[in-house]
Amino acid sequence: MDELPIGRRVAYWRGRRKMSQQVFADRLGKSKSWVDKVERGVRRLDKFSVLYEIADILQVDVQLLLGKDPERRTDALNCIDQVEVQEIRAALERYDSMSAYFDAAPYPPPLADMRKAVTHAWLTYQYGRYGMLTRALPKLLRDAQAADAGFGGDDGRTAAHLLGQVYQIASSVLRKLGECDLAWLAADRSMAVAQRADDPLLAGIATTRVCNALVAMGRPRPALELNVTIANRLAPGGGNDASPDRLSVYGMLLLQGAMAASRIGDSATVDDLLGGADEAATLLGGDQNHYWTSFGPTNVELHRAAAAVELGDGGRAVEIHQRIPEPAFSGLLPERRAHHLLDIARGFAQVGDVANAGEVLLRGDRLAPSEIRCRPIAHEVMSDILRRTRGAPPSPIAELAEHMGVGV
Repeated sequence: MDELPIGRRVAYWRGRRKMSQQVFADRLGKSKSWVDKVERGVRRLDKFSVLYEIADILQVDVQLLLGKDPERRTDALNCIDQVEVQEIRAALERYDSMSAYFDAAPYPPPLADMRKAVTHAWLTYQYGRYGMLTRALPKLLRDAQAADAGFGGDDGRTAAHLLGQVYQIASSVLRKLGECDLAWLAADRSMAVAQRADDPLLAGIATTRVCNALVAMGRPRPALELNVTIANRLAPGGGNDASPDRLSVYGMLLLQGAMAASRIGDSATVDDLLGGADEAATLLGGDQNHYWTSFGPTNVELHRAAAAVELGDGGRAVEIHQRIPEPAFSGLLPERRAHHLLDIARGFAQVGDVANAGEVLLRGDRLAPSEIRCRPIAHEVMSDILRRTRGAPPSPIAELAEHMGVGV
């Protein structure tokens, strides 16, 4: 970013805020042609008053536009910004365990403190507080890497387990926020660390993160194959037990396999994998959260609806949603519920019911604002709603669109 001309930096941050040139120009009180010339470098930005106004509209530190070291700030959307992206990338580029092979390992933090920090990070993710999480992740990654490098024996396996979980948390939130390459890197690291932790179930749930990243990068077929392969290895029966942990991880592998299959339009495989996940959920006996999966009968139905949306059958997704018992749905954590409501908003939009699509987005925003305001797919849905709404959108929808930085 520091190497880019100032106009390109303006264009970058306008894109991050999901603003068209026209919307940006309107907020700035300029013409679209003026914005276009600035972004192409034809027109200079030499007035600090204009620069500060642009920075305010784009909700970034003016130093970012000037190509200097930025002062950290929390933007109004509470989403990830380039500062956090670069710090997370730097943390992922560390190789403490390899350095420790040649030199003295960094002083590791106490494992008890690490356990508490990892638990807090999982809960922050499952409550949909992505801005808070991305600001905490760089230090958590560094601490977990130091612990992994600094302990041996049983403590070493515990440290590796914690590091594997941190990589999974990072992968999950980065994927949601559209940073797919980093999500894949973090997920791949989590699989490698799981082997050192000597925990097949940790490796299994790490597989779902890798596959989610692959799907987000437009590679659903290898994601499907990998999910199914590992699910077969971990399936209850034979030499494998049917513990709640195993059922949860096995079930999530099948659910993510179903989502990958839906991306390639393979409805038969979707039904087969959802059926297997349903059996695992029935054996589990209820909605639980082993290995932070939120796996259970209700989550199976949420994925059934999500797969229907991916297959283009929004009407079926809405029907599935309407038959989910409200007490069971309300018992899920906010991220799961808001994610599902985003899927259902897409389903309503597919059948042309933009009014209900907007209402469902509002419900999701009340549950977990970051899930709606920060995810690129949510911005696409809101743009579709605004484009297809006759006349002015209802005030709550217009306000949410403004918060999201989405214009027609």
